[in-house]
Amino acid sequence: MNERELYPPIEPYEKGVLDVGDGNHVYWEVCGNPRGKPALVVHGGPGSGCGTGVRRYFDPEQYRIVLFDQRGCGRSIPHASDPATDMRSNTTWHLVDDMERLRKHLGIDNWLLHGGSWGSTLILAYAEQHPERVSEIVISSVTTTRRSEIDWLYRGVGRFFPEQWERFIAGAGLSPDGDLVGAYARLMEHPDAAVRDKATADWCAWEDTVLSGETKGAFSVYGDRPPASRLGFVRICSRYFSHGAWLEEGVLLREAGRLAGIPGVLVHGRLDMGGPPDTAWALHRAWPGAELIVVEDAGHLGTVTTRGHVLRALDHFAEGGVT
Repeated sequence: MNERELYPPIEPYEKGVLDVGDGNHVYWEVCGNPRGKPALVVHGGPGSGCGTGVRRYFDPEQYRIVLFDQRGCGRSIPHASDPATDMRSNTTWHLVDDMERLRKHLGIDNWLLHGGSWGSTLILAYAEQHPERVSEIVISSVTTTRRSEIDWLYRGVGRFFPEQWERFIAGAGLSPDGDLVGAYARLMEHPDAAVRDKATADWCAWEDTVLSGETKGAFSVYGDRPPASRLGFVRICSRYFSHGAWLEEGVLLREAGRLAGIPGVLVHGRLDMGGPPDTAWALHRAWPGAELIVVEDAGHLGTVTTRGHVLRALDHFAEGGVT
């Protein structure tokens, strides 16, 4: 497959902060063609915030590209890095409601959804609640945030990194069979900033370890982020995962039949240590009409091959999108 280039960098032509209730204000921006096919980018994490690079996956002549920062992260306020920020109204279902509120605010009837990792969980939760508002879905690095998937990421994959996993357990002050994610969630609510800072560093070190086979140690995907971004990410991530993302176990797979009639493309790396491809396979089997592409040389972060498949899917779905 020929290597595909991203589209040129673009800037938003419109941006704002939407009051979504509960004292939260969600940042949003729109790029591309104001008359183009609406598409929503759903970022990962949870708590990572949206970046600028993903804008370049969309043909700016064909798409009206909407990006937003989920509650508590990125440019949304209040930020989860502030210990005074009340997190009780930051759940998966609050985020689903925020997406629907943003759609109405922008006057969009339905939109394509694109994202990966945690973003795929949120996409599925939204689409299964509002299938009539979703035109197509393109997902990379499929996750459904089942408790079994969380247990693999923070316990099972430790078999490949025993030394680093022991350090991760030690950071939580637990025995190996303890509630590791829950312990970190509690540490992130500790009144002592030094305790929160250490828990953040330990969590990010583990996340970077899981990705180390893909990065070859050349950079730290999580550890190199600015301090406030790291704090917010770990506080949100540990909270969501300690609650199983407020999802019944396996519900997104059980309810995938609600996506029938929505064209979908799933792109997943065969070598994804953080999220093995069995989840992508299960979703493919449960979602009528979804295409699964397994990239043999890719992990969680993807490769140029992954990028090519995503670009081609988005280009394909752009046909007929401009009014």
